[in-house]
Amino acid sequence: MMSRRDSAEGQPQAEQDEQNEQDEQNELSWTAGPLDSVSVTAATSLALQSARSKSSLSEKSTENEQKYDNVSSHVWSDADYDSMLETIEKVESAGEIPNNRPSWANKTEYLLAQVGFSVGLSTVWRFPYLCFHNGGGSFLIIYVFLMFLVGVPLLLLEMAAGQRMRQGSIGVWKIVSPWLGGVCFIVGLYYSVLMTWSLFYLTQSLQSPLPWALCPLLENSSQFDPECVRTIPTVYFWYRHVLNASDKVEIGGLPVTHLSVCLFVTWLITCISMIKGLKSSGKMLYVSVFLPYIIFFFLLIRSLMLKGAGFGLKHILSAKVSALYSLQVWRRTGNQLFLSLGSGFGSFTAISSYIPRSNNCVVDAFIVALFNLLTSVTAVVFVFAIMGHYATKNFEKCYFKNAEEVRNLVVAGVLPPEASFPESLYQDISATYSAWVSSLPEDIRNVLLTYLTNCSLNEELKEVMEGPGVALVAFTDIVSVFKRPAFWAIIIFVFLVTLGLSTLMGIVQGIITPLQDSFSSLRKHTKLLTVSICAFMFLSSLVFVGPSGSYYVNLLDDYWASVPLFCVLIMENIAIVWIYGARRFLADIIIIFGRPIPPIYRWLWCYASPFVLVVLFLSTLIHLYLNPISYIAWNSSISNEVDQSYPSWMKILLIVLIVVTILPIPAYFLYTLYTVYFSASKTHSRTTVTFEPEAKGDILGSRPRLHSRQGLKKMSKIDKKLGGNLPAM
Repeated sequence: MMSRRDSAEGQPQAEQDEQNEQDEQNELSWTAGPLDSVSVTAATSLALQSARSKSSLSEKSTENEQKYDNVSSHVWSDADYDSMLETIEKVESAGEIPNNRPSWANKTEYLLAQVGFSVGLSTVWRFPYLCFHNGGGSFLIIYVFLMFLVGVPLLLLEMAAGQRMRQGSIGVWKIVSPWLGGVCFIVGLYYSVLMTWSLFYLTQSLQSPLPWALCPLLENSSQFDPECVRTIPTVYFWYRHVLNASDKVEIGGLPVTHLSVCLFVTWLITCISMIKGLKSSGKMLYVSVFLPYIIFFFLLIRSLMLKGAGFGLKHILSAKVSALYSLQVWRRTGNQLFLSLGSGFGSFTAISSYIPRSNNCVVDAFIVALFNLLTSVTAVVFVFAIMGHYATKNFEKCYFKNAEEVRNLVVAGVLPPEASFPESLYQDISATYSAWVSSLPEDIRNVLLTYLTNCSLNEELKEVMEGPGVALVAFTDIVSVFKRPAFWAIIIFVFLVTLGLSTLMGIVQGIITPLQDSFSSLRKHTKLLTVSICAFMFLSSLVFVGPSGSYYVNLLDDYWASVPLFCVLIMENIAIVWIYGARRFLADIIIIFGRPIPPIYRWLWCYASPFVLVVLFLSTLIHLYLNPISYIAWNSSISNEVDQSYPSWMKILLIVLIVVTILPIPAYFLYTLYTVYFSASKTHSRTTVTFEPEAKGDILGSRPRLHSRQGLKKMSKIDKKLGGNLPAM
């Protein structure tokens, strides 16, 4: 029996060329197979058709198959890659199955969706607080370092996967877990409450005077509420009127009425914005992304003009060197980076799956990361300027209080008349007080200091920067420095509501897209699916608007969120970089862009990202194990914040939530590997893991899952196109 090569030589030249061209197209169609990844299948080598030709072709077949495997995983150089790129793209475009998947109207809406999801309330809610308590400038240095070492590469990984495979998080990460949307779901529940708080403040801003500007009067009395008198009006309003907070997490109750209404409005706005899919959400993004930045710019300018703003800004530049060597600082910075940037939730993948494959996601990843960094730094500058202003005001109040005490001591005869504080020094007391105390005789000064309060600007700044809700206090307090506080209060809380809306829309998109990819019938009922998800999430989030609801929010935000997030990031990194293959994935990106990208990404994906993620994951688990979990509670009897430990049943709840969200990921992952290798052992042949679209309809009419090496002639064609310079693996 003649071999295939002999048979080809006996054909007429025209028929042989036609056959060769057909073979080449078939082979190149096979090379595009792994790029259209949706599910995991086993691709096995097909036995040679004839026993007579087996012995003569075995060595050549092995050599050519090894060269072919190098094609799928090699990051081509310009010389290797240019000669085959055009052919691959033409064949892939010609053979690509038409996709009725919707797309963003333009690149602007796509970028707005990515930036809007990444830049949310946590950027201005927690970032300034963490920056102040973790080394100031050192925190910023670590944040920038981790962003470009790990944040941007993982962001690119998710964007490129969603864009290339045109699937949401479950489609792309199906090897990781079909329950990936669970993390996104739980985060969406308590994130909507953050937006609810801002929305309630917005409704309260529609009156004058503002309700948090003064302490309220007791009912049927002319006296102020003593609970408010013992603290400041803004803090009292936050705990008593906004949260209606209980003194302990164990003291529950029904959902607070006004917060429940605002929560319903929050989910109603989100549902309306997304009910028509990309058409409605894309238009809404112009408002929810552009408007916050315009407002934030004017707020920043105004804050820098306040007295004492410079003192607050000095703490940004004053980096603590010891913080650079603290594992806890690195852990907190890593947690903030991924919670703020948004990697691991599946939303970047879902959003990118609606953009054409030719889009340059490398540039997009840097744009999103830079916007996130710019907004975070701007939030730090704004909050530190405001807090510097209030620290200076409290500092001056301390001096005035001491001056009044000196006057009382002189009247009482404790101090001589020459110790009286001059009236002329009241004009600029912060600059003259220290000089006046130093000018007093030593004996009088020693007696005086025993009666006076020690005024420290640093201590005042530390006091006003306490509590993770410091940004909200800053936003409520800043309006007092404006001539029309009610107007500026409306502007500020419109800023916070729109900032939170774009992120919440991204979270919901990360839930809807995977469901539609897993159950294609849901694509025909987008409106019903959107309404159902928003309604269910509204009902589920009611637990967070009760009297102890804010303590549940703190539990999830401070202790739960980072653990499943790091686990998801680690597993998706393994799935793409180590199972699918970093080189193969880079080859996919090359075909997308039409040019190679820096090979450093492969090193970052294979080594830097897994190492950093594992260290952060383990350090977080160790921190949770060694340290008691606590929360800041409101003690109404003393009108002050106190540190409380969560009860044992809350710790059990935390463990259950972590296990429920993490366990399905490695379980499904190991099940998939077992299935693949079990199938391979049954076929007694070499098995490779590829990602391909699932066959639809008749299996015989679709592209076969078990691809055979279809001849040496086609291998020679590919070798010639690659210049015969494929390196050995």
